Amino acid sequence: MPPSSPRPLDPELRARLLEEARTPWRGLRRAAWLAFTASALIGLATMAMRLAAGGELASGDLLIQSGALLLFGLLLWRDH
Repeated sequence: MPPSSPRPLDPELRARLLEEARTPWRGLRRAAWLAFTASALIGLATMAMRLAAGGELASGDLLIQSGALLLFGLLLWRDH
């Protein structure tokens, strides 16, 4: 029995598969960037509430949280 010729691939499916091959694990990466961005935002909000209540805050902590928010926000925005 001769081998049957492969059926042509649906163009939409082919485009999705090619996109996934170019950017593997995209959904998982975007979920991680979103979680890290939200965590940095919550950290900054917590620091702001501590400052508003009259508490002390190390400037290094503020710099780290701001940098994390900037970094992960940028990664989330760039990973499109």
